[in-house]
Amino acid sequence: MAKSYRLLQARMSPEARARAQSKAEQMIREMALDELRRALDLTQDELARRLKVKQPAVAKIESRADMYVSTLKSVIEAMGGTLEIRAVFPHGDVRITHFAEARTRGTGAAAG
Repeated sequence: MAKSYRLLQARMSPEARARAQSKAEQMIREMALDELRRALDLTQDELARRLKVKQPAVAKIESRADMYVSTLKSVIEAMGGTLEIRAVFPHGDVRITHFAEARTRGTGAAAG
């Protein structure tokens, strides 16, 4: 018989629970686009409708390792989010605003 997670969690030390919680939070913060779409309970068809493209275009976007920032921004916005790009340095993070400005100057979303 399978044991419930709550029962197993109750038997864990506070340190082990903290490690498990930290790992779960990290996994939530780091997702591929297709995982993010599924976590938001969206199908490729629904996302395609929101983007005003066909479903195969969404599948192509999700399988790419490289794409235009404007494409990624459009996908994230269609999912209900906002894309922010940060540079991470030892002395701190810097939010890069160049891409947000480029979109408002009329570059538009590209499919690739």
